[in-house]
Amino acid sequence: MRSKKTKFIFVTGGVVSSLGKGLASASIGALLENRGLDITLIKLDPYINVDPGTMSPFQHGEVFVTEDGGETDMDLGHYERFTHARMSRLNNFTSGRIYNAVITKERRGEYLGKTVQVIPHITDEIKASIRQAAQDVDVVIVEVGGTVGDIESLPFLEAIRQMRYDVGSQNAVYIHLTLLPYIGAAGEVKTKPTQHSVMKLREIGIQPDFLLCRTDREISRELKDKIAMFCNVDNGNVFTSPDVRSIYELPLELHRQGLDERLAEVLNIWSRAPHLEKWETIVRKIYEPARGEVTVAIVGKYVNLTESYKSLNESLLHGGIANDVRVRLRFVDSQDVEAQGPETTLAGVDAVLVPGGFGVRGTEGKIAAVRYARENKIPFFGICLGLQMAVVEFSRTVLGLKGANSLEFDEHTAHPVVTLMESQVKVQDKGGTMRLGSYACALKPGTVAHKLYANDSIQERHRHRYEVNNTYRGRLQEAGLVISGHNPELNLVEMIELADHPYFVGCQFHPEFKSKPFAPHPLFSGFIGAALAQRDATRAQAPAAPVNS
Repeated sequence: MRSKKTKFIFVTGGVVSSLGKGLASASIGALLENRGLDITLIKLDPYINVDPGTMSPFQHGEVFVTEDGGETDMDLGHYERFTHARMSRLNNFTSGRIYNAVITKERRGEYLGKTVQVIPHITDEIKASIRQAAQDVDVVIVEVGGTVGDIESLPFLEAIRQMRYDVGSQNAVYIHLTLLPYIGAAGEVKTKPTQHSVMKLREIGIQPDFLLCRTDREISRELKDKIAMFCNVDNGNVFTSPDVRSIYELPLELHRQGLDERLAEVLNIWSRAPHLEKWETIVRKIYEPARGEVTVAIVGKYVNLTESYKSLNESLLHGGIANDVRVRLRFVDSQDVEAQGPETTLAGVDAVLVPGGFGVRGTEGKIAAVRYARENKIPFFGICLGLQMAVVEFSRTVLGLKGANSLEFDEHTAHPVVTLMESQVKVQDKGGTMRLGSYACALKPGTVAHKLYANDSIQERHRHRYEVNNTYRGRLQEAGLVISGHNPELNLVEMIELADHPYFVGCQFHPEFKSKPFAPHPLFSGFIGAALAQRDATRAQAPAAPVNS
């Protein structure tokens, strides 16, 4: 294994949150990787939670799961989708995790005789965590969550300030992402928020080397020079992160401005010119698909906050790229399905997807959506809870098991066709105790799953506590439910499908965590392919328009 002089790029944000630091970091990673460099990315989150696993999707958005079972920030999903870097629990650190590590060391006596303080003990732990994830790569991109001025992010900012002195000024740069708002009444873009954000960053001791300004319009060279002068940044180091129709256009836009070339120059990195043809192809297929459009209904309980399904939404888009078709997502609240019926809420869709989730609210609507898709031969895809709801619906409707349910939602059901995993029965702590990370799945030959994967065995990422009850497995199979995938070690149901349906597939795992725009996941490619076939069949069956005489 060759030794490398690792370069560090620290990305911070100011003015407001949600400016797109994660996407900017992922795009920079994509550009540097395309220049032939080995890269990795790290997210530092200031909140006190050890990880986001116990946080509501309404507060935090999606929880991204890594191969090694880490429950991490959703930005790690962007990192994996934009690059070939494989994320792990070492790529996401929170204040809670850092403080927990330091307190554990203190209790073990590792700091005997010392007063444990934020500086140097907390900051040293942060720096050690960054170095641990940075081994044997050319470039590490470290994103600090939150905004400059947040009290909880101060230890992280102090740690990355120190790292420049640790690794040398030629091996570390700071990129600060700020907002350039357009004030309609004044008819101009205002730079003061950016100036004040940089001022706050400099008070902490960090002088940004680059500014990446979030804006909804083109910025003149004159305005960039003004920002550079007031923020003490080189004229050539002010770039914009403009609004784009697709996030996958952002690497192309930043390359067009020369950000990757300038970064390589400042960090003194020798690298080739990037090969961005695949990104150009992806963007073309998104903006100008050759095969039109399909409509997919996502029936869930977090539909008012699409960040809750970020990886899922992107994976469906990837399935569209694979089929050269635009995927229009119709978010359907499962409680609306309960109130109005699936005939109303799902009318006109080409496919139905029921995603993962927790809690009883809206589950009957999901079950109704499954039945509607099954009986009307509409392509269906159930993920995690979606698979479980498909088993419940099949048990009630086909097997005639009245009141069949998951023990998660009805502890007194006479037919617990979905039950708590044996390993979960005695678990008391909620954080990090589910079945998490990558597990094996053996596929049954001749099934849709086997055809899509073109493999006998696969590895997929999980995040759940409940499973299909093996007590009912034989009866389900006798009635026509195909167990197309199972975990050979634990003998758990991993995938189901129906043989007499155009496309009815469920999986206990989360395939959305492994899909990329340039490598769409086979289950999403197959699902969107089935939606396309459904659309074409529906059009063929539609009565011809009357011809005027």
